[in-house]
Amino acid sequence: MDLSAPASSLCLSRTIYQSTRTRVSSFSPLHSCCVRFLSVSVPIFSKFKANPSIPFKTRKVHLNMIRRSGSITAKPSSELKKKRIGSEQDDKLRALRELFSKPGIGIDAYIVPSQDAHQSEFMAECYMRRAYVSGFTGSAGTAVVTKDKAALWTDGRYFLQAEKQLSSSWVLMRAGNLGVPTTSEWLNQVLSPGCRVGIDPFLFSSDAAEELKEVISKKKLELVYLYNMNLVDEIWKSSRPKPPSKPVRVHDLKYAGVDVASKLSSLRIELKDVGSSAIVISMLDEIAWLLNLRGNDVPHSPVIYAYLIVEMHGAKLFIDDSKVTPEVMAYLKNAGVELKPYETVLSEIECLAMKGAQLWMDTSSVNAAIANTYKSACERYFESLRNKNDKRKNRTISHDGSTCQSEGPAWLCRPSPISMAKAVKNHAELEGMRNSHLRDAAALAEFWAWLEEEIQKDELITEVEVADKLLGFRSKQDGFVDTSFDTISASGANGAIIHYKPEPHNCSKVDPNKLFLLDSGAQYIDGTTDVTRTVHFREPSARQKECFTRVLQGHIALDQAVFPENTPGFVLDAFARSSLWKIGLDYRHGTGHGVGAALNVHEGPQSISFRFGNMTPLQRGMIVSNEPGYYEDHAFGIRIENLLHVKEIDTPNCFGGIGYLGFEKLTFVPIQAKLVDLTLLSVAEIDWLNDYHSQVWEKVSPLVDGSARQWLWDNTRPLVKL
Repeated sequence: MDLSAPASSLCLSRTIYQSTRTRVSSFSPLHSCCVRFLSVSVPIFSKFKANPSIPFKTRKVHLNMIRRSGSITAKPSSELKKKRIGSEQDDKLRALRELFSKPGIGIDAYIVPSQDAHQSEFMAECYMRRAYVSGFTGSAGTAVVTKDKAALWTDGRYFLQAEKQLSSSWVLMRAGNLGVPTTSEWLNQVLSPGCRVGIDPFLFSSDAAEELKEVISKKKLELVYLYNMNLVDEIWKSSRPKPPSKPVRVHDLKYAGVDVASKLSSLRIELKDVGSSAIVISMLDEIAWLLNLRGNDVPHSPVIYAYLIVEMHGAKLFIDDSKVTPEVMAYLKNAGVELKPYETVLSEIECLAMKGAQLWMDTSSVNAAIANTYKSACERYFESLRNKNDKRKNRTISHDGSTCQSEGPAWLCRPSPISMAKAVKNHAELEGMRNSHLRDAAALAEFWAWLEEEIQKDELITEVEVADKLLGFRSKQDGFVDTSFDTISASGANGAIIHYKPEPHNCSKVDPNKLFLLDSGAQYIDGTTDVTRTVHFREPSARQKECFTRVLQGHIALDQAVFPENTPGFVLDAFARSSLWKIGLDYRHGTGHGVGAALNVHEGPQSISFRFGNMTPLQRGMIVSNEPGYYEDHAFGIRIENLLHVKEIDTPNCFGGIGYLGFEKLTFVPIQAKLVDLTLLSVAEIDWLNDYHSQVWEKVSPLVDGSARQWLWDNTRPLVKL
């Protein structure tokens, strides 16, 4: 399943990944910056390189109230039931616009992003505000409503889906297409100078909010933070789903590989090295990884709604404690982690400023409400000192990264060190990923054997029934927990909808005379899987075979890539597209995304994509997907996806004294031979396919029997080019 989308305005800014530039502020003249890589002496939080981030802007914001944000019932956005399009969406827009002129609001436009307060891709259903107000249920998109217009931006993965789901009240903005303005550019076009644009600061990263403010200020538009009220929540009212209630669980050390005490110790070394006394963590998978916890707040992603503040001598987890069992409570207490109510995080942030903390914040992920609460509290702190005619020492960072003595709060704006540490898997995590992928392959062999038999009997099977049956096979495997995303079971033209999800009341039958695309994955106790195969049950056309074969050539080229250390993923993206480019074809999504170990199926900071803004180098131990594709609108879709582990490669030379990297395959599921045009493949490419199928048979056949074993045998026979 693809994570990445074309460069667009989805988050109201160009996505700029990890930064190595330290930014320190304390409401005095901005202190000098330094560039410093994470210490190689720390075994967990490893060294990385990345590009500079957007300059950090400060501003004065006073908060009068802290808005409550409780934990929420979780369903993926695509499960939000498709409702009557037209009058119902018009009613929602009308109700939303009526709030614009209410006392304390006074806005001319309102932006509704996809994200929750933690910048999550998958989220609880009651955080799906954009889906509720627009009717569009794709995982990526931004809605903007003015007093007389409504527009929705989404990327190329969702163009067809948005066309189907949006009512005539909405204008679809195909982000990334030539001539399509970004959300901020559009606001500058349609609003008059002096107009006010409202946002919920909990739903925007600090960086995104700052960039939005900067762009719209060019047209003299004002950005208004509505801390105490989300306007979509106001019209959603009592129909919002109830909070989740399933308990948190401890992730076993034999799968985690490193205990929580060691992870916290390594993090505190990082804090000390950069002169920080505390860090606030808001990304849900980072919290789960750091504390070796897993939850059930979000289907497909075993995470919990929480914030975490780690200080030099303690840590506080902000969570709905009704989900914390006595066992987990004792576990956290033993690790030195104190429980606090979820909604009190802003109060604690203010307290950190009053204590003079030097707070590490990743402003690309920490929401604007938290960032501005801390900045406002810092301002009040120093205003109080000035009123007492006290003098303070300026906090400085020397060019070598060491810190001098200081007093008073400050903030350090740096990429989260947990993101990279989590991305580089340890031995236990890698073993869990390998083992879970083999069990998953066995389930898929049983599934494909069943499906082909049903098709041969001319049974009529819907796309939903296919997804349900696959779930049944997977659920029989040891350690199965959940699917890792909504299964994309797509027959014929539905395969061209890149993130298609069939619904029981509105799906197709599996047509044996058309291409069938199946993108699916699972969460196991020890790993996370994501695999896509495209098949034809009868005789594919020459056009379909050529397109499939060129996608396969791209898949092989990326799989075989060998590259120097410190190579960012975008450098490899062209490997997967080159064969398609030769005949003027391409696809509208990234080629690869990071994958968590028994965590989110999509994780960063690494990716393989044509977007060159992400300078994160691929490192040994990372896991990425390899999923080139091709899609003909209203006709068919093709995608071939395996997961890969980045490993060291033994090369005969070592130019420049650096090492070289390549990939180890984790996914072992046959690639359908009948769709391959052998005349297009080189001998080396045929050898790759035969070797891959030999490995599939060797690794998976001991795990299956009967018809599944026979199916596996039939689909792993070597091919010969005549």
